[in-house]
Amino acid sequence: MPEWLEVVFRTLSAVTILFIITKILGKRQISQLSLFEYITGITLGNLVGYISLDTDTTWYLGFIALSVWVVVSTGAEYLTMKSKKVRDILDGRSTILIEDGTVNEKALEKERLTIDEFLEQLRKKDVFRVADVEFAVMEQSGDISVMLKKEYQPLTADILGYHISSEEEPKTIIMDGHILSDVLKTAELKEEWVRKELRKLNLTLDQVYIGQIDSKGELSVQTGTESFPKPANSSPKDQITELVKRLQDDLMMRKELASNDKDRLKYQEALDQFRTVMHAYQNKQT
Repeated sequence: MPEWLEVVFRTLSAVTILFIITKILGKRQISQLSLFEYITGITLGNLVGYISLDTDTTWYLGFIALSVWVVVSTGAEYLTMKSKKVRDILDGRSTILIEDGTVNEKALEKERLTIDEFLEQLRKKDVFRVADVEFAVMEQSGDISVMLKKEYQPLTADILGYHISSEEEPKTIIMDGHILSDVLKTAELKEEWVRKELRKLNLTLDQVYIGQIDSKGELSVQTGTESFPKPANSSPKDQITELVKRLQDDLMMRKELASNDKDRLKYQEALDQFRTVMHAYQNKQT
């Protein structure tokens, strides 16, 4: 066999085996790497390079070395799942960088993290002022997790005391002009229904690039150049109603977040006056 053909054959074999090994080792090898997984990745890459290009007569020994690393890595992953001590040794421990709003200078030095690098990581979390952070920790992967102080955290429905029904994940039922039968079956829908909805939009199936249904059972379509259905143009009356609702919700929110009874009473008075004015406006419109 010519040497160039042997290199081609060995490279294809090595890539195939490396793909199988990566599947065995799991998704963590291609996402957030621990120190041990990082070393494993480098080693496997070097071994595959040896198998592909080394033209000596014992190149096949590289496959034995690969097998050994697979056993070692798989065994290490199993031990980390079963033992906290082993996990701390192989994966390392997380490091607290900010606690109770105070930066831990020694922790930054321990992780060899400069102030510029630290601020850059915070900006990636949409945090531009260190004083806004209550707690920050560097994970084993090197990523930094941040918890803002309560007064700087985004408002949620739970904080406001609102009870909201759960939202289901939109299901993609059409892709590249083809209906995904398994997803459609999971959604308990039929192809006839899909084609009927497409006819309402004056579209054919082969025109659809992406088609999804939401938790309400409504179909939305992307053709690659346009999206359907088109948003309806709301009337001035609908826009006024929406603005009124937003203002009323804003006043109610400020009332709930008021720090004392006096301020809370003022917001309640404003709410009552607002409702009186709106009631008079609605009567005038009718």
